[in-house]
Amino acid sequence: MALDLSKFINRFVDEAREHLARLEDGLGALATAPDGGRQGIDALFRSAHTIKGSARMLKLASIAETAHHLEDVLGALREGKIQPNPELSVLLMRAVDAISALVEQVSTSGGDTDPPNQALCARLTRAAAGQLDDPDGDPAPASEPAAAATVPTAATAPAPAVAPDRTRAERPSPPDTQHDPAIRAPESVRVRMDKLDQVIKLMGELVSNQARLRHTLDQARALDAAAAAFAVKMGANAAADPHALSRALHQFTLDLRDLTLTQERLIGELNDHALGLRMLPLSTVLDPLARVARELGRTLGKEVQCEVSGSEIELDRQIIDHLGEVLVHMMRNAIDHGIESAEARRGAGKPPIGRIHLAARQEGGAVLISVTDDGRGLERERILEKAIQKGLIEPGAIHQVTDEQVADLIFQPGFSTSAILTEVSGRGVGMDVVKRTVTDDLQGSVVISSRAGAGTSITLKLPLSLAVMRILLLEAAGYTFGLTAPHVAELIRTPRSGTIQVAGRPAVVLRNELVPLIPLAELLDLPPSSTSLATVKPSSHQDETLLVVIIGVRQSKLGLVVDQLVDERDMVLKPLPAHLRGQGAFGGVVGGMVVTGTNSLVSLLQAPALLDAARRLRGEAIKAAVQDHSRATHQGEHHILVVDDSLNTREIEKEVLEASGYRVTLAEDGLDGWQKAVGGRFDAILTDVEMPGLDGFSLTAKLRDHEKYHATPIIIVTSRQTQEDKQRGIQVGADAYIVKGDFDQTNLVDTLRNLLG
Repeated sequence: MALDLSKFINRFVDEAREHLARLEDGLGALATAPDGGRQGIDALFRSAHTIKGSARMLKLASIAETAHHLEDVLGALREGKIQPNPELSVLLMRAVDAISALVEQVSTSGGDTDPPNQALCARLTRAAAGQLDDPDGDPAPASEPAAAATVPTAATAPAPAVAPDRTRAERPSPPDTQHDPAIRAPESVRVRMDKLDQVIKLMGELVSNQARLRHTLDQARALDAAAAAFAVKMGANAAADPHALSRALHQFTLDLRDLTLTQERLIGELNDHALGLRMLPLSTVLDPLARVARELGRTLGKEVQCEVSGSEIELDRQIIDHLGEVLVHMMRNAIDHGIESAEARRGAGKPPIGRIHLAARQEGGAVLISVTDDGRGLERERILEKAIQKGLIEPGAIHQVTDEQVADLIFQPGFSTSAILTEVSGRGVGMDVVKRTVTDDLQGSVVISSRAGAGTSITLKLPLSLAVMRILLLEAAGYTFGLTAPHVAELIRTPRSGTIQVAGRPAVVLRNELVPLIPLAELLDLPPSSTSLATVKPSSHQDETLLVVIIGVRQSKLGLVVDQLVDERDMVLKPLPAHLRGQGAFGGVVGGMVVTGTNSLVSLLQAPALLDAARRLRGEAIKAAVQDHSRATHQGEHHILVVDDSLNTREIEKEVLEASGYRVTLAEDGLDGWQKAVGGRFDAILTDVEMPGLDGFSLTAKLRDHEKYHATPIIIVTSRQTQEDKQRGIQVGADAYIVKGDFDQTNLVDTLRNLLG
């Protein structure tokens, strides 16, 4: 089947206009500064080349031929065969005008154009060879009417169509405003942002009102059902009035339903179009950062190369307005404290030029934006030293702090490892502002990951728009709360007997991952409800099921046990006033309010804040357990390596082991585990099986071949439970095989203690 090229025409026209604007600006600069740099001529050459290639693909021969000749001249300039001068700039500008006229013809006709201006193409060919004609020396062709040099008015402009003027691209005549298709009303208008914001605000109110209309429909349905039941109860011998009234009410309910559904659809479409007006490509904020990176690098005596990808993704301008300052701050930190000096990079076997990658990609209803550098990574020792100075951790607890917790430390207010504060922020200075802006103002999340010597990556997860968001409403302990849909991973029901106890708290195994459970009422310190798990043991045989909302921020997951789900729909988010943030009964976990169909205000919970609150509870339990055990145990401290690609599973196993007096190091996958094992010394190793890069079976086999780990206890902890898998674990050299579904902390600790002797 032949490819229909017509649908690509509009895209070509838009792209060509952008390149023509760049050519016009660049040639203007070349005319005023003939000794312009090579980089500027390269950019002009690329624009002409892009127009030529795209035109050829779409069979637009006139545009392709003219752009090809323009490209030849620019190529000769780039190679130094000819030198720029004002006369050449005039000729090149005429070529740009000719291409522009042809592009506008394509825009109007859908693909048809006049033949190329052969005289202009010939002059461009001679110019590329160094033979520049006088730009004003060629007489007009005999076929060109003299009257074309005058400006036609509305009264004198000729009505009939004339033969195509093949020289008008080279010598453009003042256009006929009645008949020239290139002169028409503009396709876009400027709108003040405050006016557009007001439209979006009113659109949000319409969405909220639609929820109230839906609630009214539900009431009408209930009344209709009650009337029908009453009419049936009255019986056939009753007066006709109740039956007539019931039928009328039923018809009214049906009409109201149709009206509600139609209006809901129309408002949805109107809302999408209204939000589209305020959407901007991320290029408006990402592209300038590449220049900022280079300039800042030179200021600090470093060479930095910045790559940008995904800048075509669009976000609400309201988000982009907040995003610029956040990204600039992250970029400054990456260059100042991430990228090493050229000498240090050479010493580490790296290229002297540092690299930063700004990447954006869409994931469902959210956008992920990451700033990744190939620098030294987070300096664990310096961060922990600063944390001790600020009283954030106890000196004796540094071995218990995970890499994820080290990363979280830099988001503490006023935290910095810089010896001296300058205008360039040290990693950590103001990062609390970054996190607060992303979580509170933008309803997003921020995650940091780092590898020593390999670099750091900070990833922001943001909604596409703040005007209307998808909200899940749920109930716990008699209160209704909301959660933004991008942070809700899934909803599950699990029997109470299906939960397992880990470090004294319930958890559930979900696809090879241990996910801790906590009643939302307990996390928010509300009165206990029927969802309380405090007295439930995994061995109890109860038929009652728990409704669990799994929330997630990147790798971290938490199961919130709730009483019931209320609704899920697009709702208007109303942010909290600044003086109310972090206040009230629920502290800093409320990020805004939404209005339900009954005009009730509902608190919108922030998933990152809920995860932080759960971590604080878990951290206090770990500290107490370690202190209690340290007083009771007389065995020496063993160093255990835990390898699992699930952050939740790593943290749970770490908590169990540290509560029993072991020192724990975490590895996020098989390859990371292998590198840490070879680079250190561990008394025992726990590993998952299903991991990217290097699975647990392969890791175990490699460890057994290494001289340091011939006899080291290796325990496989996995959800695989077939006999074949267990047999393979034995074959590769594992000492024990524990299935996550049967996970029991006592069993794990006892197994490890027996293997360590």
